[in-house]
Amino acid sequence: MFHELNDMRKQRELCQNRKASVLGALLASAAMLLPLANLVYADAAPEKGMVGIKYLNYHDSQTGDTPLTAGMSRDRIDVNALSFMGMVPIDGKWTIAGTFIEDSVTGASPAYHGWGFPAETASGASGDLRHAGDLNVTRYFSRGTLTLGTSYSEESDYKSLGCSLNGTLSTESKNTTLSLGTALNSDTIDLDRDTVVGGKRNPDPGRKTVFSGLLGVTRVVAQNDIMQMTMTMTHGYGYYSDPYKDPDIRPGHRNMFTFMTRWNHHFEGPNGTARLSYRYYSDSFGIKGHTFDAEYVQPLSNDWQITPLVRYYSQSAADFYVPTGSDPLVMTPTTGMAHYSEDQRLSAFGALSFGIKISKEFGDEWLADVKYEHSQQCYDWGINGKGDPGIPTFNMRAIQIGVSRKF
Repeated sequence: MFHELNDMRKQRELCQNRKASVLGALLASAAMLLPLANLVYADAAPEKGMVGIKYLNYHDSQTGDTPLTAGMSRDRIDVNALSFMGMVPIDGKWTIAGTFIEDSVTGASPAYHGWGFPAETASGASGDLRHAGDLNVTRYFSRGTLTLGTSYSEESDYKSLGCSLNGTLSTESKNTTLSLGTALNSDTIDLDRDTVVGGKRNPDPGRKTVFSGLLGVTRVVAQNDIMQMTMTMTHGYGYYSDPYKDPDIRPGHRNMFTFMTRWNHHFEGPNGTARLSYRYYSDSFGIKGHTFDAEYVQPLSNDWQITPLVRYYSQSAADFYVPTGSDPLVMTPTTGMAHYSEDQRLSAFGALSFGIKISKEFGDEWLADVKYEHSQQCYDWGINGKGDPGIPTFNMRAIQIGVSRKF
């Protein structure tokens, strides 16, 4: 069946994070949850339970491209994450599944534009520790499923609590499946009493509430082809500014829309499967993004499997993004603007990623895999308009190692 992602859970993970470089780590951490998400959308309750563990090592850095920053490079963030997953079937009609993640972050991301690393205002304290987990209960019916889930994430200055309800319904022929879902997330940022926000010292925590709704359809269009379309609408209000950026004042609400389409095609000759996807994103900040994903799963002899993958992403800048001035090492004045941010994540850019995953089955119970991914982001690689030439080139690499066992 189609390897369907849990879009609600991914959206909550993105909303929880406010550190620039940890975003990549959370995306990789979300990938650890895919086996759990696939079980939710299976045709029937699994007969066996499963336990698994995965380790992630993430590193990013940046390199200067302008005459003033040429030759300059800087390591930014290192993340080590450990994920535990378990699933237990009950009476052939229920499953209880959960995931626990612990990751540690060392380093710091810029306080404003890419080269802004003053020690007293750098974003992300060295040695930050995050704990996150979720629990899902799924009821399987003859033509569908119903899943109730909850999630929690906590780090030194950030807490997030979420809940979700997702359901699927298939036609009698089982060739078409409708998916519906909703989620609620509540986040709290513990602002330091000396943090300056909008020119005033704010002693209160920043709070944010996010509502999401999902509608999707998956259809078997041919013997070897499966297609899926998914739409997600998200509305959030509350504190969206980043207290570690200087200065940074963003609107108090954000509407987001995502449309994704996927296509899987199986090749009978080599017994391989191509997985292609396209994702469109837009929000009320003015950001529009396009993501193209492609991977090819090829089984080999002796229960080995290899999966090369490539991804391209492009986005436009937020309406209130302030570009670098003549000197990218100095902040640009932001007087006269109601909302403004020098966060490079809100600039226009393009990013290209590639990687490979190798897995090996040991009998009917054990599975081991290793995955490597590298990504590079540059201001002039986008298709959404001109980027900010003062933003340095961003590099990321991630390594995952996992083992799982059925019982």
